[in-house]
Amino acid sequence: MPKRIRITAGRVSAIAELDSSPTAQEIWNALPFEAPASRWGEEVYFEIPLQLEEGAGARQVMQVGELGYWPVGSAFCIFFGPTPASDDDAPRAYSNVNPFGKLEGDASVFAAVRNGARVTVERAG
Repeated sequence: MPKRIRITAGRVSAIAELDSSPTAQEIWNALPFEAPASRWGEEVYFEIPLQLEEGAGARQVMQVGELGYWPVGSAFCIFFGPTPASDDDAPRAYSNVNPFGKLEGDASVFAAVRNGARVTVERAG
């Protein structure tokens, strides 16, 4: 059965499905958590209580709707469009992230999330 999470930030709420990576499993085990959001272009990120290493599949270029864990900042990242590091319309992380899941539905809803908004991540039942 796929592992699904609910991400809520203000009036924005979305479901995401985690992949089978070790990063996804570590995040699943640490849930729930809450933190203030930060924006970097069309990326929302926030620090989570995990210290994970860069994984074998770590990369910078992401897909719209992908979730990544940024080891440098211990951060959960939600990519919904270009970032300041992008060369085109694809989201590009500041440095390598561990991809671990993907949003279901329209990722652009995260454009409404502002710096400082409280973000809650929990298991979706």
